[in-house]
Amino acid sequence: MSAQYELLLENAEQVVLVCTNGERFLRKESMQNLAVVEKASVVIGKDGSIKAIGPANTITAQFSKSSFERTVDCSGKCVLPGLVDAHTHPVWSGDRVHEFSMKLAGATYMDIHQAGGGIHFTVERTQNSSEEELFTSLKRRLLRMLRAGTTLVECKSGYGLNLDTELKMLKVIERARRELDIGISSTYCGAHAVPKGKTTKEATDDIVANHLPKLQQLMLAGELQVHNIDVFCEKGVFDLASTRRILQAGQDAGLQINFHGDELNPVTAAELGAELGALAVSHLEEISDEGITAMAAAQCSAVLLPTTAYILRLKQPRARDMLDAGVIVALGSDFNPNAYCFSMPIVMHLACVNMKMSMNEALAAATINAAYALGKSDSQGSLEVGKEGNLIIINSPRWEHLIYQFGGHQEIIEFVIVKGKVIYENERVLGY
Repeated sequence: MSAQYELLLENAEQVVLVCTNGERFLRKESMQNLAVVEKASVVIGKDGSIKAIGPANTITAQFSKSSFERTVDCSGKCVLPGLVDAHTHPVWSGDRVHEFSMKLAGATYMDIHQAGGGIHFTVERTQNSSEEELFTSLKRRLLRMLRAGTTLVECKSGYGLNLDTELKMLKVIERARRELDIGISSTYCGAHAVPKGKTTKEATDDIVANHLPKLQQLMLAGELQVHNIDVFCEKGVFDLASTRRILQAGQDAGLQINFHGDELNPVTAAELGAELGALAVSHLEEISDEGITAMAAAQCSAVLLPTTAYILRLKQPRARDMLDAGVIVALGSDFNPNAYCFSMPIVMHLACVNMKMSMNEALAAATINAAYALGKSDSQGSLEVGKEGNLIIINSPRWEHLIYQFGGHQEIIEFVIVKGKVIYENERVLGY
């Protein structure tokens, strides 16, 4: 007789639910008051969804041990929602380690960009790579993210710029979405930079007239599943008018608006995002007071990227001002050749230390709010009955150790579970 349920996580010291009432996001005081159950167990069904969460003795009384395919003893450990990385650029060839030394010597992001480095360096190498080469490197990167606790990740194109390479990147992301266990939200980011030899207007015309119609055709045919549209709205890249035009065209094609804005210069991207009904705007190091107010009113999430400000030595995003104003704050790693970080636990630590977020706020921002930024918080981002069984188990009696132990995720994360299936089990050296 086959087991009725997939997995029992038994007798955890703490189970961090994050939410309990189907909230799509948390903000203000609710981010400080995360739902946590002590001495609890979790039941995940054969369909990969959570069937029950409650005190360990209650779950023991309700469910027979023999009804589970697998039981994990979580005594002395904590169970948390799988982490959500709301902003990454993981498909590319050619690292930029040489540019890191240039930055350390004082070169700015735009200095390198204007000298033909930065995005254009990566574009050239990505254009010359095969689909198979790109998939192999993407798979390796996504598995590293998974081992660091990420169970849902946003993946952008954007190192192609021409139609053929952008589609090649999106096909690689689609293959990963179908073949790998990690959840993927796919983003078309053909407006990541203005291609060499083109003006901003020419690039915008090409995207609206050629890229998006082809993308929509492939989506309707079931060959691609793309969720979001992104533009690098920045002085010297895509101005506000071009950004508006591309985002509206993408929205008309059925894509969620989720774009880069107000990173290096204040260009009122936050206000534009709020006006257009964007699901999210990322970066926001240069956001205005008016932009903060507009995003809060529009329930447009701010995806903050602590690694970028840290690596580029930019001023930190005004996280506290946004949180206090009621903006929905989410977090992302911004993994890319310019900010090489796979780890959301490190991102949360940096958010606490450099952006003055509390640990509760950082965890909410890396779970339910990051899922909201991707339009996925109805099914992911918290541990609630009916949601996907995406969880991590850490080898600590208090959940805060996931953030507190800076760089320690490789030892502290013991299990990563996606839809009730144990995807990663940490093989620690025993006997020492």
